[in-house]
Amino acid sequence: MSAIREYLQGLQGKRVAVIGIGVSNTPLIRLLLNAGVSVTACDKRNREQFDGPAEELERLGAVLKLGEDYLEGLDHDVIFRTPGLRPDVPQLLQARERGSEITSEMEVFFKVCPCRMIAITGSDGKTTTTTLISEMLKAAGYTVHVGGNIGKPLLPEVEDIKADDIAVLELSSFQLLTMQQSPNIAVVTNLAPNHLDMHRGMEEYIAAKENIYLHQTAADRLVLNADNEITASFIPKAKGTVALFSRTKAPRRGVWLREDNVICARNDAGEREVMSAGDILLPGIHNVENYMTAIAAVDGLVSDEVMRQVATTFGGVEHRIELVRTLDGVRYYNDSIGTSPSRTKSGLRSFDQKVILIAGGYDKKIPFDELGGEIVDHVKHLILTGATAEKIRTAVEQAPRYEIGKPPITMIDDFKDAVCYARKIARDGDVVILSPACAAFDRFRNFMERGKFFKQIVNEF
Repeated sequence: MSAIREYLQGLQGKRVAVIGIGVSNTPLIRLLLNAGVSVTACDKRNREQFDGPAEELERLGAVLKLGEDYLEGLDHDVIFRTPGLRPDVPQLLQARERGSEITSEMEVFFKVCPCRMIAITGSDGKTTTTTLISEMLKAAGYTVHVGGNIGKPLLPEVEDIKADDIAVLELSSFQLLTMQQSPNIAVVTNLAPNHLDMHRGMEEYIAAKENIYLHQTAADRLVLNADNEITASFIPKAKGTVALFSRTKAPRRGVWLREDNVICARNDAGEREVMSAGDILLPGIHNVENYMTAIAAVDGLVSDEVMRQVATTFGGVEHRIELVRTLDGVRYYNDSIGTSPSRTKSGLRSFDQKVILIAGGYDKKIPFDELGGEIVDHVKHLILTGATAEKIRTAVEQAPRYEIGKPPITMIDDFKDAVCYARKIARDGDVVILSPACAAFDRFRNFMERGKFFKQIVNEF
């Protein structure tokens, strides 16, 4: 009997609650119902806010609990928590005290997955690095299953995963917060303040990220950023082999940049040049770093030739410094994934000229002090919109090198008007980039919706 069948059989006769009827949990609910499990599906939205999923799940046998009191009275044997819900909300704590098991789709996937797992986390670069790793593995002939924060939920498809396959997972701090297992290869791209609107502080955020490697064994691998003070501090706690990547120094095992060349070394095998930074199609030094991260993860699984092939052909991930179009000599880039100051800093540094920047959005309670100085150095004209517009403006005006009007700052409340104003002031040779340094929740459901709307506006010019 496969691990997933054994797990589902163990749920027979138990009462299960699934919190959140969203992208990841709807397939989970279907899986449980099709296995004959009694499921209560809970969501804070009212019935009127659902399209088809609610009625479909009811037809399959689910009991729905919708509305503001969706967490009240949780006394089920097993409760699947949605990643966006803190595990210490009173209702879940009370349920745990009453004997409920609190878990999640990803935690169960780790228990039942039959193949090797590579998991990636960090503050910036997670999705591009995850995608690069999966592309390299696919090009090398592996059957790859991509999931977690990107791709699709993998638990409902785990029976189709073979022992020789590889699962590549992007994991957020919310998914890792209660994780008790770690992957065979764990990757931490970097860490900087992020999601402090959800976490109780930076210490909790870091502790959540550390769960990606704390449960590894001596046979596993941990890939860390040697240039990031926080991730470098994890080295003594690693149980498996540590592979470092760095733009400034040469580790005994790992990947680094020597002038324009990406070098890889293992303790016992000497060093070798894997590729030139010039081979990498994606713009920006941060993408060179993403490649170094991916190389450190797949070294020994993928040949250097395949890695170079991916570097010269892979055009990037949507919403990540994505060239939307060139119009009248102006290049428009969608970097809606820029949901933190550090990510926007990387975006600005990808260009060898000053850009017209559109920034601002939902307030995640992250300071913009360092971003202010970057904007002074790299921005030709700053257009601010959204809930954090004033905070970013203040950070720029208080930056040490700021002079009045350098750069000009324009505040525009309406998002579409802000984009249209960028077109009005742009001249031949300019770069216009949407890189908000903030989440999108003040106006959009997520950064993807924001990026698609930006592209729609630009393509209608």
